[in-house]
Amino acid sequence: MSTTSKATKLSIVTEKLNEQAIERIVMEAGGKGYTVFDGSGRGSHSTKTRDRASVVGAFSLVKIEVIIADRAVADDIVDQVSAGYFGDFSGIVYLEEVEILRREKF
Repeated sequence: MSTTSKATKLSIVTEKLNEQAIERIVMEAGGKGYTVFDGSGRGSHSTKTRDRASVVGAFSLVKIEVIIADRAVADDIVDQVSAGYFGDFSGIVYLEEVEILRREKF
């Protein structure tokens, strides 16, 4: 049986126009990669749907997931994202403890 290690999965749901800036924060803070999912949903700011015209595509949602082996790095990313983007834009961040294989990848 393979040995697993504990890590933190950081999920950031925000408007697409913030995607590249948040990806840069992740990488500069020490993340080794991320995955981006297009999204839609409803929250306190509004309803976001996938079928909007391209002119408002920047306001559609994305979910950026990052697995970080070092919790301090994950916390740093959360602090930077929330300070830089969540005052003016819709978004949420949540963290989960996960079990990973190949810890060196994260």
